[in-house]
Amino acid sequence: MNSPLLQLLVLAGIAVFLILRLKSVLGTRDGFEKPPLPRGATSSDKRRDFEVIEGGPDPDITDHVEDGTPTAQALTEMKRVEPDFSVSDFMAGARGAYEMILMGFERGDLAEIKPFLAEDVYESFAEVVEAREAQGLTIEAEFVGVRELTLHGATFDKASDRAEITMRFIGEMTQVVRDNSGEVIEGSPTQAKKQKDIWTFARTMGSNDPNWVLVATDA
Repeated sequence: MNSPLLQLLVLAGIAVFLILRLKSVLGTRDGFEKPPLPRGATSSDKRRDFEVIEGGPDPDITDHVEDGTPTAQALTEMKRVEPDFSVSDFMAGARGAYEMILMGFERGDLAEIKPFLAEDVYESFAEVVEAREAQGLTIEAEFVGVRELTLHGATFDKASDRAEITMRFIGEMTQVVRDNSGEVIEGSPTQAKKQKDIWTFARTMGSNDPNWVLVATDA
């Protein structure tokens, strides 16, 4: 038997072996096969079950607010306009924004946080900081952490795609207020205090700007 013919037979044998091994592991399938229906079920039953699952509550929303409420409906509309929007990711971002904005205000460093503040919020922050400086007061503050984070409410304007989400924060920080001579007139560097805030963030869904802006503050 000549060498080329021998090589051909060896390769054919290897191919048959590989095919048999693949069939034993993967099984056989001709084209696209739909998964088998449960015994007694019809195609229409399967379709109805699928629609219920697809149209059911969104865990990304119901993990934070009650299903069917105006807040849940507003969040659903936000996702309709911007499918990549995640409530859980927003809340994680709000936690970080809370610390950044709160500490910027306490320390009087508003330049860094200005892009994340609505104009009227920035102006009210600036007035307080200027008043402190006029009195010769300085504040030393350290952020301890966020103890509670709750989605307090949400609204969505379909005409403008403007979304607003209100968050309730309970944080802890240390704060010391010193007069122009350096004397402590309020607070303690070792005694943490609770800070309660209700903040509303706004953004136009579907826009190229991913940043939410603080548009309202309340205690």
